[in-house]
Amino acid sequence: MLTALEVFTTVVVGVMVGVEFSVAFVINRILDALPEDSGQLGHAHGGRMLGAVMPFWYIGSLVLAGIWAVAGWHHHGTGLVVTAGARLILSVIMSILLLVPINNRNKTWTPDNRPADWKQQLNRWNRYHYVRVAVLIAAFALLVAALA
Repeated sequence: MLTALEVFTTVVVGVMVGVEFSVAFVINRILDALPEDSGQLGHAHGGRMLGAVMPFWYIGSLVLAGIWAVAGWHHHGTGLVVTAGARLILSVIMSILLLVPINNRNKTWTPDNRPADWKQQLNRWNRYHYVRVAVLIAAFALLVAALA
């Protein structure tokens, strides 16, 4: 049963990392290349869509890692799982303090009501997101290493 939990947790976190990596290095570049207001509208829609799903995914990943750490406390690799869990906690804190406030504004913007500095705000969100992706990749790598 522990092996199934380990694999399931690693897959859930890995897919989340893939989504966030894709947002950072694929989706945002596509949206930024769209003409006129399409990119900004796409960012707003993405903020609404992913903003509704990602909190559950982040917290769920953290809970799964916690269950793995407790269930496998005396097994090899538990220190790696705990360290991965700490990285997941950091990603949640970063999200709440840095990214969510910008996203909450962004998801309501339209070409008619967006602030003059909307591009700067999205650029700040992207910079924070790059750091969060690096934290998530580290957490995922630690979980993979714990499987060995």
